[in-house]
Amino acid sequence: MAALASLATLVGTGASVYGTVRQVQAQHSASRAQAQVSQAQEAARQDALRVQQEEQMRQRQQALARTLAATRARLAAGGLQPDDGSGAAVTSGLRQDAAAAQGADDAAYRARLAQGRSSLLSPDGTVTTLLQSGRTFGLAARSLLD
Repeated sequence: MAALASLATLVGTGASVYGTVRQVQAQHSASRAQAQVSQAQEAARQDALRVQQEEQMRQRQQALARTLAATRARLAAGGLQPDDGSGAAVTSGLRQDAAAAQGADDAAYRARLAQGRSSLLSPDGTVTTLLQSGRTFGLAARSLLD
């Protein structure tokens, strides 16, 4: 009778371990699917940010070109050479201001890209399930030894 009880405990433990392993596998596949969805969403977000950044850069370049053309026209209308002396200083200053603004936008773009990246420390539940499986196996082994 004692051998039958040990056999029943062993069969019960095997079923419990099998169930836990299947649960771990199901959670792992769900975790993988969620990771793929997250990666796809992150890629779409990064693409949208990239397109937005490119559009802002294009608009800034067009605005700079218009401002430079208007400034050069005003300088020429005033009798100054737009490429020499104070005219060159004004246009150079406009270019430097535009470059500084573009640098600030680039830094903000990099920060927005980094903001959405998922952490490697995000819990996915696989470790917890494995620990629970080990505990179940330990309880079964202890009951067999008793």
